[in-house]
Amino acid sequence: MGNLRSFFSVQQPKYSTMKNNQITHFSHPDHPLRFDHTESPFKCDGCKEVGIGSRYRCAACDYDLHTHCAVSSTVISHPFYTKCSFQFLSRPPGPVARYCNACEKGVAGFLYHCKSCDFDLHPCCAKLPMVLDDGELKLYLYRKVSSPCNRCGRKGRSWSYRSSCKKYNLHVACVKEMLVDSWHEIYAGGAGEGSNTGNKIPSLKATLQPQNQKPGKVSKSCEMAALALQFVISAVLGDPTTLIAGLVASFMSK
Repeated sequence: MGNLRSFFSVQQPKYSTMKNNQITHFSHPDHPLRFDHTESPFKCDGCKEVGIGSRYRCAACDYDLHTHCAVSSTVISHPFYTKCSFQFLSRPPGPVARYCNACEKGVAGFLYHCKSCDFDLHPCCAKLPMVLDDGELKLYLYRKVSSPCNRCGRKGRSWSYRSSCKKYNLHVACVKEMLVDSWHEIYAGGAGEGSNTGNKIPSLKATLQPQNQKPGKVSKSCEMAALALQFVISAVLGDPTTLIAGLVASFMSK
């Protein structure tokens, strides 16, 4: 991918960096975590969400963290909530179930929380790039979009990525649902890295084809739709710069 950008004001957290791409982390004090890259999905032991690509891992304990969870920021601000100050927490505050304001999914582990507004964000949702750009296709992150999502057909459900051509619009919530549907065993803790279940990408046949597409342009439309979805999936899984190698070609074929 090309130039991927995000805009945040941050204060750096307190964590110890070690040699050879290793860090110590408060959530796993017994062993250092080594920087790693995987093309197979994994479950982050910090935020409890699925990840892919870059991570910090303890192989001895099968312990994984998104890079956003491992190298977190103590406090962040977000352009969608200009009056909020989000503090990094290791667990949701209080006894009541909480939900991410970006994707509407439950918060079970690490999070960013605004005490004054009572808003919550998953670490990967908080760090979603405002622009995904590979030079051919641009996708912009919006808090609300008036046009319907190409996946669910609804408007304004959650944060959305919309292409500059306005043909493709995907709710972050819908992308997460697609991942849950295909990788349920990962969320349930039943599938390990490299399992057949863990390597399945959601079926995307006709998911993002624009309405009233001319027959001669269907193939190109499918290619662009697959590319758009790849971008968003990678961003939601915590690594917007990763390529889901070997799986992109199957996006629109299932």
